[in-house]
Parts: sequence; structure tokens; C-alpha cells
Amino acid sequence: MKPKVSRRAFGKAGAASVLGLTALEASGVLGANERIRLGFIGVGSRGGQLLDAFAQHADAEIAAMCDVSRSTLEGANQRFAQGKAAGHGDFRKLIDRKDLDAVVIATPDHWHAIQTITACNAGKDVYCEKPLSKTVYEGRRMVEAARRNRRVVQVGTHRRSGHSYAAAARLIASGKLGKVTVGRAFDTTNMHPRGIGKAKPGDPPKDLDWEMWLGPRPLRPYQSTITPFKFRWWHLYSTRYADNGVHFLDVIRWLCGDEPGPTLVCALGGRFAVDDDRTIPDVMEGMFQFASGRLVIFGQYETSGNRALPRQAFAELRGTEGALYASDGGLEVLPEHGGRYQDDRQPRMDPIKQDFEGGYAQHIRDHTRDFLDCVKSRRTPRADVEIGHRSTTMSLLATISLATQSTLKWDPQREQIADNPQASELLHYEYRKPWKLE
Repeated sequence: MKPKVSRRAFGKAGAASVLGLTALEASGVLGANERIRLGFIGVGSRGGQLLDAFAQHADAEIAAMCDVSRSTLEGANQRFAQGKAAGHGDFRKLIDRKDLDAVVIATPDHWHAIQTITACNAGKDVYCEKPLSKTVYEGRRMVEAARRNRRVVQVGTHRRSGHSYAAAARLIASGKLGKVTVGRAFDTTNMHPRGIGKAKPGDPPKDLDWEMWLGPRPLRPYQSTITPFKFRWWHLYSTRYADNGVHFLDVIRWLCGDEPGPTLVCALGGRFAVDDDRTIPDVMEGMFQFASGRLVIFGQYETSGNRALPRQAFAELRGTEGALYASDGGLEVLPEHGGRYQDDRQPRMDPIKQDFEGGYAQHIRDHTRDFLDCVKSRRTPRADVEIGHRSTTMSLLATISLATQSTLKWDPQREQIADNPQASELLHYEYRKPWKLE
């Protein structure tokens, strides 16, 4: 199924950058004492973490929950709502409720688009976990639905609420690092040799609606190495490069000014060492070239867990005047010196080291707080759906490059791949009936 992805209007790249630099300093909202009634779709692993995060805000009310696993639903209801939240097995019944202000979506990736668009069309604001979508086409349709319905849609790339990264973005925008030509990040772990394990197809648990779990994807027998959570290693439902990779790619995009997207994408990788049921690589590395003159490199290694950067950092940004290492808890800048054929041998800037309180848990609290504030004020959230779409698109394009063994020429304005029909076909897929994007 070849999608028709046409030119879409989007704000200037600088506008997104300004939002990223200033949103952390915004304060004061209308109706600050009003409670926001939330419905949660998907209350398992990540859904449970979001329930915990939202429960810490006094103005957030957990009013309804939905999950295709009855035992998961009942357990979350008891833990976070003392059994008082309305329970549903079908997300459409939750979205149809008139007593909800917003929906929190923490389902597998292949469900995000259908559920977000349905919620927006029903007049609900949405907090949707990353990666935003399973396909580029879905992501653009999600942006359109949010804009058409004037909905607040926050994507769960929670480091957009990290003070250390906001400081790093300000530093780069100031020009102190000079021209930043390379951004690098790596996600490393060692899953060798067993990985996610192996399991034979069989009957699903009695309390699991397996057909609903599959949704728009083809019918197939249940397998315990798919769900719960292990769907991240199956290309039909997710990929690790998109699942965790979007965090790294999103931070680098933010720090470098939120350009709309790369113009060239190339990825290599494969299943080199891990023997399990996965259908995705255990080693993958992608390279992205931007029109501004910058390379972004992200590697997903699941066969070796040792550090890949010279500092214990989340991302590295290499400028002509200094190299910046940003992490959840702080930032460090190492000055550059003149190299071959250059006269200067003294540091080109002073070293910088800043520590910040908080970290992962604080980011989640601040990110969910930002969403609640935006629901009340109608302000654009820090990780707006357009931002999430652009960052997710990078990870999806890398997967397409690897699948087709080709370098992609990407037009980020039209959201089209040039001169590569095979790759263009992978911008979307045919949904299993009756599912469709409204």
C-alpha cells in the first residue's frame, strides 16, 4: 500500500527550538485548581509508570482505565484508584465517555495512531507514549487530527522536560560551541545469548483479548515472547531502534534546533549474535545527514553493554569550539584546540561542567505536569505531536533504509522518499479490517 503523503504546513524550525528553550520556564495557568479527569488506555508496564506519575499531581483524577488483559486492568485499578475507576476492555468505550477530559495512551506502537486520532476526533486531549507511530504516514495523520480538532497532544519523550537538556540547548543556541557538525548517541546492553527467549505459538491467557491486542496487524497465534512487553523485538509491532532510539534522536534534534528532518538516511545492521524469537536486529546503526550541515549517528547495540561514548553521557554534540556531553543529571563541555594546519594550540573556550538535580523520575513528573498545565491553558506542550512525529520519523526511516539496503533521499517538507519505490511502500501498510484511520 503506497501512501500519498503530500506537503503539509508546519512551523519554522526555529519556532520549535524556541519552544524547547522556553517551555521549562513557563508558569501560571488558567483554572489551576480544576481537576482533570483522565482515561488510561494500556495500564501494564509503561501504563503503570504513567499512572504512578499522574497520580502524584493533585489535580489529576484517574477516572477510567482500559486494557485487553482483564487481570492487568483489575490490578492497576486496585493499585492506583482503589478499584473506583471505570474499567473497559475496548478503548472505544473509554474514549466515548463524556466525563473524561483527556486520554493517556501507553499501548503497543501499532495502536498509537488509531487510538490518538479517535480520541482527538472525540474532543479529548492526548498524552501518547513514544514512539508516536508505527509508520510515517500514521504520524502525519496524527498531527493533522490534533490540529483539526484543536487538541493538546503531548508525546512521551520526557527528556523534553529535562533541565539539563534545556541548558544544553541554550548553550548550543548561544553559539559558544561554534558550528555543531556531529551528534552521536548509543543505547547499549548485552542480551547475548538468550535475548527475549524462544516460545512456541499457543493459546493466549484466558483473560487476554488477543485479537484486540493484534488490532490492525495480521491475525496470528499467541506467543509468550510477544506480549507482555516483548513486542518491542518484533518488527510488526515495534522496533528497539524506534522504542528507545527516539529518545536519543529527539534530544539531539532539540539540542541542534529541531530541524524538520534529515535529507539523507542510511542504516546497517543485522542479527549477529543473539539467538531468540526477535525479528529485528541485535546490532543496528543509522546515520542521518541534515541540510544545515550536520551528521547524526545513533547506534542500538544489544550484543555489548560497555559504554560507547568517552563520557558517561546520553548524547554527544561535537562543535568546532567544544564538544558537549549531555546527560539526565548534567552537562560537560570539553574545549577544542586547533588541529592540523591550524595556528592556535590554546583551548578555544573554557571548560564547562554543570550538575542538575532530579533525573529520570523528575523528568516524568515534570512532563506529565506540563501536559496537565497545557490541557488547562491550551498552551503548546513541550513535546508537541509535530515534534514527536519528526523525531519518530527519523527512527522509522532508518528501519526502512535497513530493510531495503539503500540510502534514502528524504524530503522532510513533502515527507517523501525520492526515486525508491520499494522504500516508499514502507511508509505505511495495509490495516487488517475493520481497522482504519478516520
